[in-house]
Amino acid sequence: MDRTDSTIAELMGLVVDLPFAYFRLKAAGDRMAGRVGQTTGKWGLMRTLHDQGPHTVAQVARSRPVARQWVQRLANELEADGLVEFVDNPAHKRAKLLRLTPKGESVLHQMVKRETQWARRIATDFDLRGLRTTRATLRKLRDVLARQRD
Repeated sequence: MDRTDSTIAELMGLVVDLPFAYFRLKAAGDRMAGRVGQTTGKWGLMRTLHDQGPHTVAQVARSRPVARQWVQRLANELEADGLVEFVDNPAHKRAKLLRLTPKGESVLHQMVKRETQWARRIATDFDLRGLRTTRATLRKLRDVLARQRD
């Protein structure tokens, strides 16, 4: 097996392993988010708004990529809970911007605190160099897939 075949085999193994890791991470995230009455989807939307500032629902959907309707549903639920609000968008008359409220920032802080405690518990099973390599590989995979159509 040459280097290219080995790379292909390892990439295919990564593609198989990622969904299994994702579902276990999602289950852990659901447990953490559920303790403050949220879901991982809402948590992710709130984190995006915290990290990147106000966005339209369409902008968030394009960045994921997920259906705009899915993001709209999450946004509506978060708004009903007083965690986000729709505000006027100076760049568009009809497409409102979605932003976190102070209550939303507080709930997000609670979720991040739980996440940090969880990460602290499992961090001893990992080494820093390996984590950095893994993150770099996943970012590269994400970027390559973003350019692909198949």
